[in-house]
Amino acid sequence: MNSSRLKKHIKRHWKQLKRKIGAVATCAVVIGLVWWGTHLPNKVESLLSLKPQLAVETLRYLQSTSSEEEYLEDIDFLKKLRSSNDIHQVTLLKKYICGQEKQNLGNLNSNQIGALLENHPTWKADVDDHGEVVFIESISDLSPMCKQKAYISMDIEGNLTMYEDSPKKEKVLKTFFQLDINSMESSLPEGVLEQLQSGIRIKDIDEYNSVISTFSDYAREHSENVMKRTK
Repeated sequence: MNSSRLKKHIKRHWKQLKRKIGAVATCAVVIGLVWWGTHLPNKVESLLSLKPQLAVETLRYLQSTSSEEEYLEDIDFLKKLRSSNDIHQVTLLKKYICGQEKQNLGNLNSNQIGALLENHPTWKADVDDHGEVVFIESISDLSPMCKQKAYISMDIEGNLTMYEDSPKKEKVLKTFFQLDINSMESSLPEGVLEQLQSGIRIKDIDEYNSVISTFSDYAREHSENVMKRTK
């Protein structure tokens, strides 16, 4: 099977999965709105213990948090910010699904950091013992490096694995799960397993999701559960 036929097979599988995900996502949004209406008063009360200007700048940021755990982490960070020096070295760590990048944001005061939180409500942050602030931005995408060079293949132990470059160079970025080779040989279209062993070039997040989704059906634990149900 050539790479074109392989990608068509993977895309059909991915479209079916996305339709199922849509219904689940709608329910999650409704539950989130109910939770927010219940916890808003507590968030406002906690802000009263912070510096007035910083509290005002970060109120809308706290309103965007989606869980009790995230909210408590945010309050802890703001309290550390208040108790440390006014000027902080600030770094942004961009964490991608594959790869990461660091960016120096310079020296900022507490109010400027509060403004950053307001403008970027999905960022997580902490203050270390030296007063340095590190923001963490989780990005549901591949890093520029991964888009240029990454492959998904299978290692010698049968694990679905992502590589920084050609699988032959063995520069592993992450390992996903162990594959059931026998199940793949008996059910996949001809040539798909060979293509995986050679390495599938991943250029964007859609290709990444499609490949992971397709081969997750052949994860060893998943395959064993299917066999139990059919006995």
